[in-house]
Parts: sequence; structure tokens; C-alpha cells
Amino acid sequence: MRRRTPQLEPIIFHTFNTAAMLLLAVVTLYPFLNTLAVSFNAGNDTVRGGIYLWPRVWSLQNYQAVFAGGTIYNAFWVSVARTVIATVISLFLTSMLAYTVSRREYVFRKPITIIVVLTMYFNAGLIPYYFLIKDLNLLNKFLVYIIPGLISAFNMIVIRTYIQQLPEGLIESAKIDGAGDFRTFVSIVLPLCQPVLATVALFIAVGQWNSWFDTFLFASSKQHLSTLQYELMKLLSSTMVQSTSSAAMYGADPTAKLNQVTPVSIRAAITIVASVPILVVYPFLQKYFVHGLQLGSMKD
Repeated sequence: MRRRTPQLEPIIFHTFNTAAMLLLAVVTLYPFLNTLAVSFNAGNDTVRGGIYLWPRVWSLQNYQAVFAGGTIYNAFWVSVARTVIATVISLFLTSMLAYTVSRREYVFRKPITIIVVLTMYFNAGLIPYYFLIKDLNLLNKFLVYIIPGLISAFNMIVIRTYIQQLPEGLIESAKIDGAGDFRTFVSIVLPLCQPVLATVALFIAVGQWNSWFDTFLFASSKQHLSTLQYELMKLLSSTMVQSTSSAAMYGADPTAKLNQVTPVSIRAAITIVASVPILVVYPFLQKYFVHGLQLGSMKD
């Protein structure tokens, strides 16, 4: 009886496939791991370079500088509040608009779609936008974080395309049973749109969480409305202004200022602090992300 020899082709394929996936994982994770290492490294030691995946001189000075001011905690809750409220309201209104313009029987669906899409390509500019916010009496108000971004043209198109792929018989059967448009939307359409809604929710939440320029323009004079990103931006700016030259850092006694923060080290700590909440939320939405984006961007 002849002994079977294992085929080399599957072994070679799996070997190269595993090596390629490991290389891709390393390339993908390296920037984050490097930033994490820099954030835990002493500031003056960081400017020497050579920090890769592990801190050379461990220090919590960077994080102590980030959390030194008491304003960071209030700013964190403001960012959480604006992210949660804006995501929920914007997602509901955008999906409602998407459902409306997806109905063939709605005679104004094409004009409304064109008007909404035009906002993706044209805007009046920053100064007219500022005066619009002022005329709406939204300056130095928490609602300035919510109202201006309630409807997103891109998100509306993604959700509308997804809704158009739903079986029309489900919506027609609901109407035959006496359900109105709003009842059909809430009871039939929304539950079936979970993948695309999770994807769009992630888009909105990340945009709201990372936003700081609207705080700078419309609410910078009210400390209780300051957001986390705006406070971190101010901290980074002040660190860059107050940082000394490299020659001063490495003078006669370089260990005297070993734990002094630098723009590079404080930027790394700020990046970690700002990204951790999104990293915590993302795994719960990941399973919907790719599936919802693909179905929401194609039409048969």
C-alpha cells in the first residue's frame, strides 16, 4: 500500500496567507501601538527618537498634564452628551427623510433629493454660516452642536438606497393592514435597517466626537459648553507655545527636566484619550459596518 504524500500547494498557500495577514496586522496596529508607547514615555526622552512599540523611559507625566485641569472632565461629559443626542436625533430624522424620498408615490421625492444633494457640493462659506447661526440664536447654546448637523446628505443617500432594496411587499402589506406611513416606517422599515443604521450611527458619532471647530466658532466664550476635543486642542497649543528648544532640554543637567512634557508626547497622550471612547464603541458596531455600507451603496 503506497503512502500518500501531502500536497504542497495547500501548505504553501496557507503559509503565505498567514504571513501576509500577520504583516497586514502589524502594519495596521503599529501606528496606534507606537502612539501608545510615546504617550507613556518621558517627554524629553521622546524627542531623541527611537520609540517604537515600548516606552524607553516610563512616565505618566503626559497623562497628568492632560488631566491636570478640572475642565477636562466637564468637557468630556459635554462631548458625550452632544455625541449621543446628536447621533440619535440625526439618525432618526435622516432615516425618516430617506424613507420619504424612497417612496415612488411621493411626487416631490426627486426635487427634494436634488436639493439635499446640492448641499454636498455648494455652501455659502464660513462667514454667512456664522451669521446664520447667530440669526438662529444658537451662539453659546448647547443646541449649536445638534441643530446644524441634523440632516446629512451623504447619510440620507446611503439609507435611502438601502431602503429601496427592501421587499416592497412588506411595506404594501403593512399599508393593507391599515398602518400609516409613520407606523410603517417605525415598525417595518427601521427594524430592517439595523445594519445601515449602525453604520451611519458610527459616522455621525465619530464626527460629533472629533468635532472642535464648532466649539471654537460658536461657544468658545462659555467654558461649560467646551468639548473634550476643544480642550485637548487648547492644551496642545499651549504646550507647543511653552515648549523650549532642544538645546535647552539637553543642557548641563538633562535629567532635571526628564518628565517635562513636549508637543510630541502630549500629542500622543491626547490622541489616546480622544480615541479610547470610539475604540470601546466600535467593536459593538463592527459586525454591521461593512455589511451595512455595502448594501447602502449599491442598487440592483
